[in-house]
Amino acid sequence: MKKLFVMTLVLIGFFGLAGSKIDSDPSTWSKKQVDQWFEKGEWLNGWTVKPDASINRKEMAISYFKNKDRWDKAFSFLKNTDLLKLEVKRHDIDGDNLYASVTEFLSKNEADVKFEAHRKYIDIQYVIKGTVQMGVTPMSMRKDITTPYNETKDVEFQTVAKYSSQVATPDTFFVFFPSDIHQPDVKVNESVAIKKIVLKVKVN
Repeated sequence: MKKLFVMTLVLIGFFGLAGSKIDSDPSTWSKKQVDQWFEKGEWLNGWTVKPDASINRKEMAISYFKNKDRWDKAFSFLKNTDLLKLEVKRHDIDGDNLYASVTEFLSKNEADVKFEAHRKYIDIQYVIKGTVQMGVTPMSMRKDITTPYNETKDVEFQTVAKYSSQVATPDTFFVFFPSDIHQPDVKVNESVAIKKIVLKVKVN
């Protein structure tokens, strides 16, 4: 009887660990599980700005669990920093694994803004002050490469078959993965002064 009891405990422990492993691998999650995790919002580390609806939730979950430390540092930085007073420059948070670039500019004419994509880094883009439009589309909508990938700058430019435009304000933030193409900083009606932060989260 004692031996059977011990075996039962071992099996419970084994399946408990197996279950935990599955739970921490979002690539196996259903859409419902992804949505529940995303909407619970614990991954935001207390930052109260809302994620834009264009964010790929499954990609977000997979990347978060792969590099949880980087994402936690990123959202802690956004939560605990006075972004309006943040100096216009690069701010190192975790060396090349995670850094922030702060810029100020006038929102741009759509014709002057190319669609871009990155390979080494994921973008968290947040408009601290002002309002712009963000063009967003998956990599599957790419038509022609207009400027080949520059490894040093981690950017390539292209045309796209179709895209959606999302309004970016201080109430929302965007996340662009290597599987996303985006057209940032387009004026809504007229050019206005913008202050913006882009956190670069290294993929690997």
